[in-house]
Parts: sequence; structure tokens; C-alpha cells
Amino acid sequence: MSRLKPGQRAAGVHSDTRAVLVAFAVFTLLASSQLLVLTANTDQYFAWHIHDELTAAFLGAAYAAGFVLSVLALLQDRWSHIRVGVVTVTAFTVLTLIATLTHLHLFHLTAGGPVARFAAWLWLAVYLVIPVACLVVVGGQERSRDRAEAVRRPMPGWLMALLAAQGAALFAAGAALFAGGATRHHVPKDWTGFWPLPLAPMTSQAAGAWLVAFGLAAAMAIRERDLSRLLVPAVTYTAFGAFELLVVLRYRTQLTADNPWLWAYLAVLARIVPTGAYGWWAAQRRPRAAYAGTDAAERPSGVGQPEPVD
Repeated sequence: MSRLKPGQRAAGVHSDTRAVLVAFAVFTLLASSQLLVLTANTDQYFAWHIHDELTAAFLGAAYAAGFVLSVLALLQDRWSHIRVGVVTVTAFTVLTLIATLTHLHLFHLTAGGPVARFAAWLWLAVYLVIPVACLVVVGGQERSRDRAEAVRRPMPGWLMALLAAQGAALFAAGAALFAGGATRHHVPKDWTGFWPLPLAPMTSQAAGAWLVAFGLAAAMAIRERDLSRLLVPAVTYTAFGAFELLVVLRYRTQLTADNPWLWAYLAVLARIVPTGAYGWWAAQRRPRAAYAGTDAAERPSGVGQPEPVD
């Protein structure tokens, strides 16, 4: 891996990147609060009517994790520390734009009360603007990143294996849900029959977009392989698993206990939380080396080996 030249600093976070993150933070806060607090009233207060409360709460929990990602990313000062998070947001918003345009007839653009219509138009505006803005800022940030940073805390092999398995499961499930929801009427059961929560075409694609984005985030984290740069995705990953488990607990009476896919779903969530929590803990550990807080090229000769992995 290439190293920063002497005196060269790692790429910072551009102002337009921060502006996009602020917009996403505001939007995810609004969406999560509506879907988690006003779960039963999406016909009056949300962009489209989600008929099942459990599914609405699932999406609300995912948006809450997105809010965590946005706020944490705004606290970072290096692009390498938020690259995974911003690319995750980009993938999610592009997929959700496709889902929105596919199911635009479902949105409260002309029907419903004033709050629902405002929410629908806000949703449409956000998903027309944010995906393009994300692509622009990612391109700008990557162009300004001349060289890669040194790996300070290599990801252990067992963690790579766990992330690979979980990321593959999330991506595959998300792709199936997204493809299965690409219809204006009923969701094809042969594509989405494994999903333990009730689905309609738009909610299938919305849920699929989140799962694909988190699967992509896991793959990118493995590619980064440096735990010191993965605080934002690790905390977000932990939050996503924990929030979704709380949703299941809240709506447990609406679930069928003899559904094997429900237990598979819970098993995945139960593994996501400790995997993310370990990455969260490891990302904050103080390096043992005296110069571990500086870039490898800035350390005195002979100093700069990666920190040993426990």
C-alpha cells in the first residue's frame, strides 16, 4: 500500500461533503421520528402510507442508524474516516431514488393531509438532489486523496470472515427484496418469501436499499482493513442491529414464532451487534506505539509498523 509523503497530510473533509451530511442528518432524523413515533399514522404524516406498523418501524430503525452515521461523520476531520459511511449513504440514496420513481403513484403528492403532502414533496426533493450531491462529493473527495494512508490497526482475519459472511447475507437479502419490489402491484413471493416482515412493493425496495447499502459497507470495511478508520461504520452497524432488535421486541406479538426465517433474521441481527461493537471498541483503542498517532511517513525512521492485533 502506498504511503503519504513526508509532510503530506491526509485528505480532510470538504465543506460540500459536510453540507450533504447535514442534509442527510436532518432528513433521517425526520424520517426516523415519523416512522418510530407516528408508526400507525403514516397515512397522515409520512410520504406514503405504510400499512404495516412492523415494517414501518423497521424502516424507522434503519433511518435512525442513518442519523447516527451522519452525526458521527460530521465529527470527523479526515475523509478516510468517513469514506465508507458516505459511500454507504450514496448507494442507499441512489437505490431509494429508483424505488421512489418506480412507485411514485403511491406518494402523497396530491392526496392526504397537508403534513403528508409536505412529507411527500420533501421526500421527492431529497431523493432527487442527495444522490447526485453524494456522487459529486465522493468524486471530489477521491480526486483530492493523492495517496492512501498507512494501516495502523489491521483488521484481524476472523473479523474479516465475520463481516464477509454478514455482508454477503445482507447484500443478497437486500438485492432479492429490491428486485422483488420492482412491481407496481404485489411483491413476488418467490423473490421475497424469506423475509419475515410484511411487505408491499415500495417497502420491499426501501428495505432492500438499506440492506444492500449495509452489505456494501461491510465489503468496503474489509477493503479498508484498518480498524482505526472504521469508527463511523462500526458504530452505525452496531446501532442498526440494536435498533432492529428493539423493533422486533416491541412488535413481538405480531410475529410468528414458528417461522424459521424469523429466527434466521434474528440470528443475523444478533451477530451484527457484537461484530460492530468490537469494531467500535477497536477503533477507539489507543495505539501502543509512541508515534502511532501520526502518519507513517512522518514518524522517525524505524517507527511505523502496524499495531499488533490481539
